[in-house]
Amino acid sequence: MGAQRHITKALAGDPIRGRRRGAVILVVLITILFAGAALTLFMQQASDDLRVGMRDADARRLRPEAYSDLETTLAVLQDFILVNGSLKSPAEGWGDPLAWAGYTPESGRTVTVQFADESGKVSLPHVTDAYLVDLFKSWDIRQSDAERLADALMMWTTKNYVPTSDFTPTYDLDAIPFDNPQRPIRTWSELKSIDVVRETFFDHAGRPNSLWKQFTSTFSLFDFTASNLNAGNTGVMQALNLDTSQQSLLSDYLDGRGSYRSQGAGYFRSSSDIARVLGVQAPPTGVGTDIQALRIIITVRDGQGVFRLDAVVSIGGAAKAVTQKAANKDWDASPDAAAAAQALQATTTANQAAAAKAVTGDSTQMPVLNYPFTILELRENDDLPPALPPAAQAENVNRT
Repeated sequence: MGAQRHITKALAGDPIRGRRRGAVILVVLITILFAGAALTLFMQQASDDLRVGMRDADARRLRPEAYSDLETTLAVLQDFILVNGSLKSPAEGWGDPLAWAGYTPESGRTVTVQFADESGKVSLPHVTDAYLVDLFKSWDIRQSDAERLADALMMWTTKNYVPTSDFTPTYDLDAIPFDNPQRPIRTWSELKSIDVVRETFFDHAGRPNSLWKQFTSTFSLFDFTASNLNAGNTGVMQALNLDTSQQSLLSDYLDGRGSYRSQGAGYFRSSSDIARVLGVQAPPTGVGTDIQALRIIITVRDGQGVFRLDAVVSIGGAAKAVTQKAANKDWDASPDAAAAAQALQATTTANQAAAAKAVTGDSTQMPVLNYPFTILELRENDDLPPALPPAAQAENVNRT
């Protein structure tokens, strides 16, 4: 009878032993779950680290090629400047600089050269509030909103500007209070800090919207006196108060469409050419036919490796980068600021003397380079600027 009860109990199963076995299995499953999660996170981190390392390795490997391509491109541009006296448009024949120079990249590499005429935009440091209001209204922004938007921008960029609307900045109420800098915008990222502008040009997640793209495609942060009409920028044409038919005439001439189809893509050689196409006696003011600031984008590809060099050069010193400090701020006159400025000047002087001695043997005699371009901006592997209309771009692809 005892043996029978033992067998019956074994057949029925031991509840306590079953619970213990279930607990062990649960612990094992939880351990596997956490181990799997930790392994996944480790693999993701290792993948990110490897990707960063590969990008750095690609930069070291492809950077010399990109700078060689840039120097070759500048040499070709200088040849055209010596012959023509200036640069006006890629339609002059310099849109394929590497092919013109007979330059061939290393085997297996692909080099792309793109041009964007920064001076073909409107120089933001020179705009007026009236122009901004008219432009924003043409973008279907209400009159009152256009005025507040223009006032916000002008108060940020202009000393002692008096707003024409009810706009009142509230920067002093921010988590980190600050004042209007009252100097030209230096980077597009500043737009996110400007009241009204922040709500107009960015969505709720802080991402640039279509108005931001339109604004940055119309304006340039660089300082120049006349916009190059050969770039065909719509914002420049709107600044001239040209009607739709006149804008179409200019676009047809530049693109080789309509009545200019037989001549192909053209460019204006002088202001009188602009007046002739528009059918007016005198050319519009505020525009020219020469490139003053040219953006050159060099992209080198080798397999999966990519390196991009973005340079803006001024031709003949006609354009300048906005780097001056806000002259009306008390901080600029403070003892700390003065000491910092003196230290920076001393460091700069010492570096210049060391460079002069290394080249000429005399720390007081700087070598004369006679470099024909002034580099206003130089960035590596940065995001590309907003695209310009097709008439303002030229692309060169050189493949091996």
